[in-house]
Amino acid sequence: MSINKNFWLLLIFVLSGIVVGGLLGELASQVNWLWWLAYGQEFGTSSPFVLDLDILKLTFGISVKINVASIIGLLLSIFIYSRFVR
Repeated sequence: MSINKNFWLLLIFVLSGIVVGGLLGELASQVNWLWWLAYGQEFGTSSPFVLDLDILKLTFGISVKINVASIIGLLLSIFIYSRFVR
């Protein structure tokens, strides 16, 4: 595989690991002995920036929530990528 294809494949692996890990962390927050998987931090803009031009209204904002399960998913996806994709 070329370097460009490897980069995009790694990016897909990493993003899917973060998303699946984050979802599993949120689901695990409902289980008493798995609460620690949902422990994390949320950061971003507290209120979105609004640009009102009368005929066009644009709203900009971003918020990211990182938890322990998403970090585990990130590390696991990098491990799987390095082990099975050459």
